[in-house]
Amino acid sequence: MSLPAAARGFVVFLLVVQVVQGLDDWGVTYSSTEICAVKGSTVEIRCSYTYPSTWRGSVNTVEKTLWFTKWKGGKPVDLTTESEYSGRVEDLCENNICTLRIRKLRESDSAQYKFRIITNQAVYASEPVTLSVTGLQVKVSNIYRYTGYIWANLECLSSCPPTSRPSYIWYKNGLKSPKQGDSFNDYFYPKESYACAVKGYENSPSPSVCVNGQDCNTVAYSERSICAPKGSSVDISCTHSSYEYNVQSKFWFSPERSHQWKNPSQPEDLSEDTQYAGHAQILETWRGRSTLRISDLRDSDSAQYLFKFKTQNFEWRSDLPGTTLTVTALQVQVIRATVQQSNTYAELKCHSSCSPAGVSYVWFKNREKIPKTTRSSYKDWFQHRDMISCALEGHEVFPSPAVYAPRLPYLSRPSGEIEEGSSVTLTCSSDANPAANYTWYKKNGNPNVPLLSERPQLVFRSIQASDSGEYFCTAENKLGRTSANISIDVKYAPRITSLSRPSGEIKEGSPVTLTCSSDANPAAKYTWYKRNGNANVPLLSERPQLLFSSIQSSDSGQYYCTVENKLGRRTSLNTFIDVKYAPKLPSVSVSPSAEIEEGSSVTLTCSSDANPAANYTWYKRNINAGLPPLSDKPQLVFRSIQSSDSGQYYCTAENKLRGKTSKDISIDVKYAPRVPSVSVSPSDEIKEGSLVTLTCSSDANPAAKYTWYKGKRNPDLPPLNEGPQLVFSSISSSDSGQYCCTAENKLGTKASKDISIDVNYAPKTSSVSASPSAEIEIGKSLQLTCKGGANPAATHTWYKDNHTLPWGSKDIYQLASITLEDKGNYHCELKNKYGQLNSTSVHIDVQYAPKLPSVSVSPSAEIEEGSSVTLTCSSDANPAANYTWYKKDEDSPRASGQIFTITDFRAEHSGSYSCEAQNKLGRSNSTLHLIVVAGGSMKTVAAGSITAVIVCIIFLIAFLLIRRKRSSKPTTEAGERPDNDAQVRIYDSPSAAVQSATPEQEAEVCYASVRFIKNQEEALYSNIKPAHLRRHKKDEKDKEDDVDHSTVTSKSHSATAESERHEAAEDPSALYSVVNKKPRVLT
Repeated sequence: MSLPAAARGFVVFLLVVQVVQGLDDWGVTYSSTEICAVKGSTVEIRCSYTYPSTWRGSVNTVEKTLWFTKWKGGKPVDLTTESEYSGRVEDLCENNICTLRIRKLRESDSAQYKFRIITNQAVYASEPVTLSVTGLQVKVSNIYRYTGYIWANLECLSSCPPTSRPSYIWYKNGLKSPKQGDSFNDYFYPKESYACAVKGYENSPSPSVCVNGQDCNTVAYSERSICAPKGSSVDISCTHSSYEYNVQSKFWFSPERSHQWKNPSQPEDLSEDTQYAGHAQILETWRGRSTLRISDLRDSDSAQYLFKFKTQNFEWRSDLPGTTLTVTALQVQVIRATVQQSNTYAELKCHSSCSPAGVSYVWFKNREKIPKTTRSSYKDWFQHRDMISCALEGHEVFPSPAVYAPRLPYLSRPSGEIEEGSSVTLTCSSDANPAANYTWYKKNGNPNVPLLSERPQLVFRSIQASDSGEYFCTAENKLGRTSANISIDVKYAPRITSLSRPSGEIKEGSPVTLTCSSDANPAAKYTWYKRNGNANVPLLSERPQLLFSSIQSSDSGQYYCTVENKLGRRTSLNTFIDVKYAPKLPSVSVSPSAEIEEGSSVTLTCSSDANPAANYTWYKRNINAGLPPLSDKPQLVFRSIQSSDSGQYYCTAENKLRGKTSKDISIDVKYAPRVPSVSVSPSDEIKEGSLVTLTCSSDANPAAKYTWYKGKRNPDLPPLNEGPQLVFSSISSSDSGQYCCTAENKLGTKASKDISIDVNYAPKTSSVSASPSAEIEIGKSLQLTCKGGANPAATHTWYKDNHTLPWGSKDIYQLASITLEDKGNYHCELKNKYGQLNSTSVHIDVQYAPKLPSVSVSPSAEIEEGSSVTLTCSSDANPAANYTWYKKDEDSPRASGQIFTITDFRAEHSGSYSCEAQNKLGRSNSTLHLIVVAGGSMKTVAAGSITAVIVCIIFLIAFLLIRRKRSSKPTTEAGERPDNDAQVRIYDSPSAAVQSATPEQEAEVCYASVRFIKNQEEALYSNIKPAHLRRHKKDEKDKEDDVDHSTVTSKSHSATAESERHEAAEDPSALYSVVNKKPRVLT
């Protein structure tokens, strides 16, 4: 069965079932009648009881309740008096509920516990409650043995049923192990031993067990705790075993002596400790058992004792508790006693917290041995002066302290006189054992003397005169009672003094008697004084009465008396003697007395000596007589005085006798300037060049100084003028703006509101601005703004190249999409009723990308081989275009510039050339085709061939023109794209060219002769500039889409040129030139 139950927490509460046993109205109810608890824990046995209020016709009252397990002499032994329970048991009873609490449970505490009720009429005993105290055990199961180690399951067990799940601690070879829980399994070495304990109850562990069931390293103590009386002897034993047979050393030690060790972590043999020399020895009764015997026990021997051994490979150093020894002295306990006038019958018991069983006792009366008394209890009659003690037989030199009735109490009090208000302590002390209980009383003639205190001291924190009297103290214990008395005389200073005087008004000339009286101990002396504000107050009388035979007005004032004895002095309250008279001439004061500033608090005070007190009234001169007074109080208060309060003031003082009027007082209120007002002259329209005056005025006291500013007041800018007026002798438009003035005196500064000055004038400097810029790209929006000053605002008229534009009279005009027609010079005219003004002009420059370039070839007549050919490219653009020349199928440009010249023209120069025009707004291209036409092959026919070719060309052109006219319309209607490429075709044989050409092609070709010079194989170029941009390659479709084709014009004065002009009339998009190659002469 698992332990959890063993000890749940610190206390085992028993709330299982209720068992009621009783007869008539007698009854005891238990929480449980079967209790199981773990050794070392705490248990509570609780019950409630009932009893009849009357029994057998008499009042039934409970005199005692008790718990017991044993009988002695036919009577139950109260558990609280048994030595084996000493210091561990408590009997707690309240409101008919009793709880027996037992701490540090031992296995010997297992018993049947009974509860008994003792009344003045009967005795009632309940049925028992069974308590079982069990220790922990380690169970080894599921053992599997291997070579050199063991597999097993360890379980911490208790016979108590579980009520909770406590925490467990495991010990391996005496040292704490990290293992937790009520069980675990693991591999173990044969030499290992294990023990367990409940956390919080480590002082009650289980015995260590060997996992292998045979020999292992272990130490087991016979007792975990031993209690022995002082002077006796005790044996502390243990058994030990070792897995190794050769034990090198073993000894007993006490951790409480570690401060005497050389190394606090290395225990030392107790037999070598000087404190135990002569009264401690080690006994080895058989192998594996060791006993530490300590004789003649002393108080200092109370300690924990541990055993240690060491082998070649192992040293037992245990975290497990050893044996705890408690050494106690004997005590005489008074079980019960009956105190009479001169003697006492008492039952006494000799015990200690660990009285051994089976010993004899010796009793002493007045240090003399009482014969024939060997039991632990003793009954007899004793005189109040007798002293009784006991001892263990054979240990008479260690008797218990004697018990005796209280001796005559000794009473003490402060020496000297006791003064009222001091702290006084009366102390009652009496020699007694058991210690006496003290009670204080005061004699006051009342038979029911009230109890003052139940402590040895009677304390007066602040003693009073009423505490004077006779006090007595009673000292009492179970063996007797005695008392003594003491007298207290409290001295005190005079009490509060009382004064008496005549009632009603005191009139000048009447007799007046003042009387002073006070309670004092000792009697007081009297002295009379009159207060006059002087530290040295003159003495008027040294009698209890002060007499005025004919009192005068000068006798008015405060009077007092002093009462004095050696303990103190008391001064009476003042009594006021008030002699009546008419008011004197009032005096008037002003606060503050310095210059009065507006807004400050000013108080006018009127005062007059009068009795009864005068009534005051305040007035202001030059105010209508029918108006009520300003105030009917002594003070006229202006919480925040204003300038309007300046003037002459006076007051009157009046009582029932007569009245008086004060002299006038003048009030002059100074104040800061008010907000200034500003006026303008003239007040109507202000024209530039006219005289204008601004005037500033403000109410102030003293008078203000004026300063003029333009715009917001800026302390960093100098003022415009200092004075009440700001004069513009000839005002200008720049003077327009906000003006303000400040009024200043020593009390403050105020600024006026801003006043606006608006100066009218004819239009002034004017200009036109273009946004975003005067250089504008065609199609973009443009905004023109006419700027210029005028007041009132001017009307605007717009002009382009000095021509009026119908744009209205606004100062801004927007051109949404600008065209070339918008280019020109613009200006505006401003006009109001005072004049007009033309602005400066702005030139609008309309910019656009290059138009489709036109390309021309020069010369346009017959070009001979080796001659120079010039290609010219032109395009309309703004800004002006940059030109680049390219040849088909070449990435790098051939030249840059508008003109491209080939200085030595040869056949390999043939091909397609393109011209690209470009500026920051865009680019455009035109393409030119040069084709080689071959001449005759014979040198001898060169001259004739030229003439024949020219004639053939003329007829051919005519023929082609006719054919072209016939075929041009169908071709156009067919939707064919006109060829914008200019082509110069060069053929090896003119006749072949003519024969192979279609009618349409022949109609579009213009021929010229180019004479090639023999043996010139390489082309020479002029006007070629290196290009820094490479042409972007595209596929054929992209090239066709991106190329713009232009007309190439060839100029000539020959018939061929005339034919070209006719052709241009038919199709101006293409011009063809026939170039004749000079025949080579074969050699």
